[in-house]
Amino acid sequence: MKLLNHRAEGPASAPALLLGPSLGTSYALWDAVAPELSTAHRVVRWDLPGHGGSAADLIGAGATVGDLADLVLALADSLGIERFAYAGVSLGGAVGLHLAVHHPERLESLAVLCSSAHFNGEKPWRERAERVRREGLEWLVESADARWFTPGFTVPRLVQDHREADPEAYAACCDALAAFDLRDRLAGITVPTLLVAGRQDPATPPAHLREIADAVPHAALVEIPGASHLAPAQCPEAVLTALRTQLDGGAKRGMVVRREVLGDAHVDRAQARQTPFTARFQDFISRYAWGEIWTDPTLTRRERSMITLTALVAHGHHEELALHVRAARRNGLTPEEIGAVLLQTAVYCGVPAANSAFATAQRVLAEEETAGE
Repeated sequence: MKLLNHRAEGPASAPALLLGPSLGTSYALWDAVAPELSTAHRVVRWDLPGHGGSAADLIGAGATVGDLADLVLALADSLGIERFAYAGVSLGGAVGLHLAVHHPERLESLAVLCSSAHFNGEKPWRERAERVRREGLEWLVESADARWFTPGFTVPRLVQDHREADPEAYAACCDALAAFDLRDRLAGITVPTLLVAGRQDPATPPAHLREIADAVPHAALVEIPGASHLAPAQCPEAVLTALRTQLDGGAKRGMVVRREVLGDAHVDRAQARQTPFTARFQDFISRYAWGEIWTDPTLTRRERSMITLTALVAHGHHEELALHVRAARRNGLTPEEIGAVLLQTAVYCGVPAANSAFATAQRVLAEEETAGE
């Protein structure tokens, strides 16, 4: 089976994020955003049929957004991705809405950028498709900057993508937009949803995004000043900020794991001691140590506890060692297994370091035994 052309970035074990493009562009639309997101996610950006490197015959005349969504799911399946976060621009955003309505079990979250639940009715898209099939794309390329960006701004690579797109596939994508209208299904969307509007977008003005935000339960809406239709290319920092807020349940997810591993009492004490001076450090710990490292499924929590104990012994962090002996017990290590880890540190970290570690661990395990009596 032919698949959509795509580019994957970031660690394979990280949470998956699929990025969808706008009509007339390739996955280069995300060039200023994807590398940043790939530090914490397995980012997969894809090309529409007949755009970028995707084969034109993946869709034909009369195509629907559902057909495109099926191609995206086939791509995810081929990569072994069962559930993923999704963000898409314009037509790519429509694909995300379709997935949220028809395949919610596949989505962790949804971000719809510069898009709509409908695209101003069938007629203009049918007319555009007909003219593209008749005359090609050059007449549209001439107005690309005006449709995509605010005056004086351009991205030559994206304009070139538009020029090089396959006319038949482009027209088929127009057919999909002509038939697309999910307004009556928006209230049923259950995945966490973010809407991002370009305040100067003439193609899908902010009112289109507000319409979705008003209908989708608990949806959030961000408007980006100075952005037109291709916000990720024109205002990448603002888009990154919005997406990270949506995606990085990092701090929230990390706090859950932190409590599970270290216990509520310790985390509550740490939170109570937090000051404006230490707040960013506490967020850093929750977001990165607990929200990314400890949630990475490559290693089990038992394995992570063993690694952490070894590292703390090596650096002589005895107060932290006591904390992580308790954490190791929560993560399923027996006293005998903890002792075996510390014994191995005697070989690689030195006998004095292991001696101090055994004293700390013995005290913690004795306290635990006493508390259990």
